[in-house]
Amino acid sequence: MSEMSFKQAKELVERMEFSEIAIRTSIDSLEKASSSFQESLKLQEDIVNRLPYSDKKLSIMKVAVALNIGLIIGILIGKYLL
Repeated sequence: MSEMSFKQAKELVERMEFSEIAIRTSIDSLEKASSSFQESLKLQEDIVNRLPYSDKKLSIMKVAVALNIGLIIGILIGKYLL
């Protein structure tokens, strides 16, 4: 086994410490990204769950518009026939 000088050992320890710091910051960044991803998934789930209600509202609006158009056409026909 080759012997390592104190200076080489110190440099090796410093590199390991820098690597540990880099790994910790990477883990922190991953945790933040994971939590924001979970939040966006919850928001997307809420949007998907609300879609049937918006479709129901649109169909009710279509019926209301059709009734109004029918009423206007009925009034116009009644006006021109009488």
